[in-house]
Amino acid sequence: MQGPEIAQGTQAQLAVTGLDLSFYGVQVLRGVELSVQAGSLTGLIGPNGAGKSTLFNAISGLYKPNHGSVQLGGRDVTALSPDKLVAAGLVRSFQLARGFPKLSVFQHLMLYGAQQPGEHLLAALIGTRPAREREQMLAERAFDIAGRLKLTHVLDNPVTALSGGQKKLVEIGRALMAEPKILLLDEPMAGVNPSLTEEIAEHLVGLNRDGLTICLIEHDMALIKRLCHPVIVMAEGKVLTQGTFAQVAADTRVQEAYLGRRH
Repeated sequence: MQGPEIAQGTQAQLAVTGLDLSFYGVQVLRGVELSVQAGSLTGLIGPNGAGKSTLFNAISGLYKPNHGSVQLGGRDVTALSPDKLVAAGLVRSFQLARGFPKLSVFQHLMLYGAQQPGEHLLAALIGTRPAREREQMLAERAFDIAGRLKLTHVLDNPVTALSGGQKKLVEIGRALMAEPKILLLDEPMAGVNPSLTEEIAEHLVGLNRDGLTICLIEHDMALIKRLCHPVIVMAEGKVLTQGTFAQVAADTRVQEAYLGRRH
């Protein structure tokens, strides 16, 4: 199971330039510079406290950076709110799978569908024909995604009844319902049993082969080595280096900042 080789000169789907972010005078991101190439399955690694999740929060509009820019497909999206970023094609997951306890898996998937007819008061109240057709399209997409992620047998179950791995799959499914161009995944295999970890990894490879750009935060180096090219390394709020897994693992700065500490 390997991620694809990315051709040289491929356009950056996501480009971060000079990103700074501070909280109460403490600088967390220090001029982060990185790019995620279209069609890649990029790994983002680094020790705890390196700023990886904070970077995802800044990219996805949850935090407003003090300086720097975020570009999506060549468009400056630094000032956009999270919902507008999702509409533009940038979707992210969180370390902890979130949801609504009283909703079923199917309802969770439907809730995250793009261009919801229920978001418009008149269509929701009257039930116009275009609204009904869109609702049917979203339902079909939800069934397709559930089938792809092997969630069909739990579609009617509340999310509280799912295992940790199944909740992670629902999180991925919800992201796919938003029709992303690039998917930012924050430790999608954390706390998952080995069999489901392998299943999630296979799903990510398949989605990437179908053309979805993915940037993945993960602490399991074996998974990063198998899945990701390139690999970007962060430490102390900035990017140290990037390259193949072999290249970054051989870098003495990476060994000192991360690999050496683990081993």
